[in-house]
Amino acid sequence: MADNYTFKDKSKRELLRFLEAYQMAINESIICSVTDTNGVIVYVNKKFCEVSKYQEEELLGQNHRILSANYHPKAFFKEMWQTISAGEMWRSEVKSIAKDGTYFWQDSIILPVFDESRNIIQYFSIRIPIDERKKAEEDREQRIKDLEGLLFKISHEVRHPVTLMLGICNLYDDTSLSQEDHATFINAIKHAAERLDIYTREMTEVLSKLRDKEDV
Repeated sequence: MADNYTFKDKSKRELLRFLEAYQMAINESIICSVTDTNGVIVYVNKKFCEVSKYQEEELLGQNHRILSANYHPKAFFKEMWQTISAGEMWRSEVKSIAKDGTYFWQDSIILPVFDESRNIIQYFSIRIPIDERKKAEEDREQRIKDLEGLLFKISHEVRHPVTLMLGICNLYDDTSLSQEDHATFINAIKHAAERLDIYTREMTEVLSKLRDKEDV
């Protein structure tokens, strides 16, 4: 009996140590919070305070709207509340704002907490910071926009002066052109060439920036 008691007691101690280590790891890496059924914050962990730049006492009793970056539409959070109030898990990427005005992204999971009668009594949130991944995605989207802008210049702004110069060159086959006509055409070619030079410089600058981003 004594041996069994010692074994059980030891197992409980080991379990408690494991849970303490697990909680420490969670506090260091994952944002956690608990709200009541009205969305009022009743618990935040260390990582939540670290990322949001708020103290624990500043967050308790508040709504998560304190972190709203005004980025997501109202329908986004309406769908969230409909999901969790129906007893289901909700997951999405959320952009928030910290106390110091900086923005941060989180991969958020919200789970309803039930009592023995399956009534929802709280909501438990787990959030993983994903700033680096979102930054990479935003950079990639910006590169695509830059390339689209470059293609627009090539297809519109660059082609126009080239077409103009080619058209003027074809007119030189007309032997009836006067000296004044020739001077007008030369000025038009010069103007088109200057525009083309500006566009090619702009394209070179865009390509240089895109190459620099790829090298980072």
